Amino acid sequence: MNPNLDRSSHVNHQPNAKANSSALTSVTVIGLGAMGSKLARTFVNSGHDTTVWNRTPDKAAELVGLGASGATEIADAIAASPLVVVCVLDYDAARHILEPIGDNLSGKVVVNLTTGTPEQARTMGTWMSSLGAEYLDGGIMAVPSLIATPHAVILYSGSETAYGTYEQVLDSLGTSHYLGPDPALAPLNDLALLSGMYGMFGGFIHAAALAGTEGAKASDFTTSLLMPFLQAMMSTLPEMAKQIDSGDYTAKDASLAMQAAHDTIGEVSRAQGVSPELFTPIYELMKRRVEGGFGGDDFASVIELTRKRPSS
Repeated sequence: MNPNLDRSSHVNHQPNAKANSSALTSVTVIGLGAMGSKLARTFVNSGHDTTVWNRTPDKAAELVGLGASGATEIADAIAASPLVVVCVLDYDAARHILEPIGDNLSGKVVVNLTTGTPEQARTMGTWMSSLGAEYLDGGIMAVPSLIATPHAVILYSGSETAYGTYEQVLDSLGTSHYLGPDPALAPLNDLALLSGMYGMFGGFIHAAALAGTEGAKASDFTTSLLMPFLQAMMSTLPEMAKQIDSGDYTAKDASLAMQAAHDTIGEVSRAQGVSPELFTPIYELMKRRVEGGFGGDDFASVIELTRKRPSS
């Protein structure tokens, strides 16, 4: 995520969202793991009347000491606030907690910040609608220590009305991005961003292992060589994105045929005693694309071997 993102960078930001007239509205937080506890602490520190609930009640003790109200019954926690924030292990856990008191959710806004899939989000949104609740799904692109800073990017999708009403409250958690009315959009983009992150991490691990075979310290290699190089390469991503959107992958500099002519990285890795398995899948895709007659393309055309095909 980009720590320099600001409020003007919202994706599909609702243009007619009404000003939040209840900036210090009451909030209930369901789930007090590491992330849920930090969310609740942030609401307390921001001046909101905050009610907390957890299946293990003793997890609420520290938050109650800071000024939160601890509910022993889930029904009491739901009744305490118009805005209910859920952050638990998974969607099954969220459903298990909320199902017994589903009728109590009518008229509430439920913001689910539990990690899950797009399909789970759509199913949850449909269920919430049947109960008379407004639903927002969310994806937290941050670790707990970053919550309440601009570096915490939080994605939201679902009820436009709910987001417009409680945007200022949610903004206390970090930099908010509203993606649209389909609840599936937040988890989909959450997982897409994580995929990019893990791809970067995988490349870093392989690069550090390879450089380290001749005694280079990972910290020195990373600071002096890898980071400057990757920062320069980052500038090519917007152009690659334009190629993907347009479908015109004509190579401007380094064609796939040139890049995949030899498996040099794999060969050197094996020779140096480093497993090439983090790099091999990328090389195999480039090679397949060349073999398919697209050697004159730029690297971005590899997406054509991986993305979903339109229905015929």
